[in-house]
Amino acid sequence: MEKKKKFAAKLSILSNLILTSLKFIAGIITGSMSIVSEAIHSLSDLFASIVTFFSVLKSSKPADDDHPYGHGKYEDMSGFIEGMLIIFASLCIIYEAVRKIIHNQPVETENTLGIAVMFLAVVMNFLISAYLFRVSKESNSISLYADGQHLRTDVYSSIGVLLGLIVIKLTGYYVLDSLIAIFVALFIFNTGYKIIKQTWMRLLDHSLPEEEINKIKNIVSNFSPDVTLKEQSIKTRRTGPSIDIDLILQFKENTTLCECHKICDEIEKQIQAEFVNSSISIHAEPVCYKKDCPTCKSEQQVNIK
Repeated sequence: MEKKKKFAAKLSILSNLILTSLKFIAGIITGSMSIVSEAIHSLSDLFASIVTFFSVLKSSKPADDDHPYGHGKYEDMSGFIEGMLIIFASLCIIYEAVRKIIHNQPVETENTLGIAVMFLAVVMNFLISAYLFRVSKESNSISLYADGQHLRTDVYSSIGVLLGLIVIKLTGYYVLDSLIAIFVALFIFNTGYKIIKQTWMRLLDHSLPEEEINKIKNIVSNFSPDVTLKEQSIKTRRTGPSIDIDLILQFKENTTLCECHKICDEIEKQIQAEFVNSSISIHAEPVCYKKDCPTCKSEQQVNIK
């Protein structure tokens, strides 16, 4: 799986490098602001792909003395950086497009080359983003998922630019070029915001969604009445591609240590089947009431003395 993740990251870098170069060349030759905006979009994707590649390399390292919980946070951090790059690129595009509109600088030129390049971008980004989504789902990699999102937004924005170039070629309405660039930039900005929001929550150890927590609760409830989940004792978080789950389970007073261990193993097995690449920590304690428990009564008497 690690080899597949690295290959996917390398493939993303190569495709972004090719498309960025082609878009910049087409944008310069045709003078189209919408193509230049797409080139800047692809350039941010290229930087993001490079960050993703190194984060995958780093996060795949096993836990060590300095990082006992592994290196998964590198993927979350890379996703956050990628989101910032996308937002920065969108603001640059908006600035340049508005400047052209204010100063009335439409460029009338033959854009057949731009149409061909944008069509190629749509096809390449669709195929590679689909592959990135598949690998990210298999490996639960947030950085590959974020990289796939970048390319998928590039697909939609490239389609918009492609259609706009065709309309401009047919009608000669060249101011439409800058308007399309602004539309693309707003689309890019929204994608960057979503990625930043998602990765920021992970960096702050935000818990899993309520629906996923309910899945864990349902698994534990299947072992009732022998075991119950202590109220408000479940803790969850995502760390890069992995999930950390902490539980406090309460067992009947007459449950043996062997039985307790067996039930905990079965609960862990079922949770890991539901949540791939999860690390589970279970603290077991008896369902104990001090007023009825002889052990607690004796401890209480010792404390009083």
